[in-house]
Amino acid sequence: MQAPLIAIVDDDEAVCIGVTSLVRSLGYEAQAFGSAEDFLQSQERHDACCLISDVQMPGVGGLELHRALVAEGSTLPVIFITAFPDSRVQQLALQGGATCFLSKPFDGATLIRCLESALGSGLPH
Repeated sequence: MQAPLIAIVDDDEAVCIGVTSLVRSLGYEAQAFGSAEDFLQSQERHDACCLISDVQMPGVGGLELHRALVAEGSTLPVIFITAFPDSRVQQLALQGGATCFLSKPFDGATLIRCLESALGSGLPH
């Protein structure tokens, strides 16, 4: 049985590498994308069971990505991460159905709690 796939969308390569490594260390599959457009054009958008997305990226940002997914009927849980925390943006994200809204830098334990909440269970066995 394949581990759940977590998609990571962030234009910062270092963040993608770090989050991907953490997610994989927890027993999940992870696939990183450098832009929302890359994710939207991928097969993984249909296979992912959770999305971790940066809020501010060139082109399509995280909130726009989430709105596009919801508009097509997706119920994919989303965890937003941002280097530029803004209470208004956080409120919009959470009202839009985001599971968590994390400010960079965040610690691994916080992301693990968000993943557990998003997936509705503990870590994979």
